[in-house]
Amino acid sequence: MTLASPLSTVFWQTIKEQGMAVEKLDKEESDGEKGAQKGGKKKSSLMKKFLILGGVLVLLGGGAGAAFFFLGNGHGGEKGKGHDKAKAEQPKAPPVYYAFDPAFVVNFKDESEVRFLQVTIEVMARDPLVIEAVKTHTPVIRNNLIMLLSNQTVESVSTVEGKEKIRAETLKEIQKILKKHTGSPGVEDVYFTSFVMQ
Repeated sequence: MTLASPLSTVFWQTIKEQGMAVEKLDKEESDGEKGAQKGGKKKSSLMKKFLILGGVLVLLGGGAGAAFFFLGNGHGGEKGKGHDKAKAEQPKAPPVYYAFDPAFVVNFKDESEVRFLQVTIEVMARDPLVIEAVKTHTPVIRNNLIMLLSNQTVESVSTVEGKEKIRAETLKEIQKILKKHTGSPGVEDVYFTSFVMQ
């Protein structure tokens, strides 16, 4: 509504100015053409009315277009782009973490001796309902992760690249379980907050 007031003020000012201009032209014509015939005055007067009407229509069209652009859905031809930008600019929800307790402890063979691996794993999601789903399906998740961790070798857990690979496989396994049971992978990331090998 704040846009309508300035538009209507401009519109009425323009109409008033055009009216004064027509009156001035009429006065000049009547002074200069006192001896002219009546038919000539009618044509000139009719022409002035058409010019005024044309000016008013142009102003109305421009005002309506401006109002549509600023108040309506006329986003300058970028209707779809504006909505995409708004979605992209929305901040993500804060992360929610869940730590599996107790830590995962597995044994595996290294040539002739038995080795132990203890890993504390936490998952991160942005929806508390996902964390609830992780808690609900913890037995399945723990089972699959114990199987995954117990298949590792000393070489695979000794390097940063190896640990990163295991972390990625762990995330993939948890997402697979959640997708199967809830329809959505939900968990965004997995973190090893403790990683001990003996």
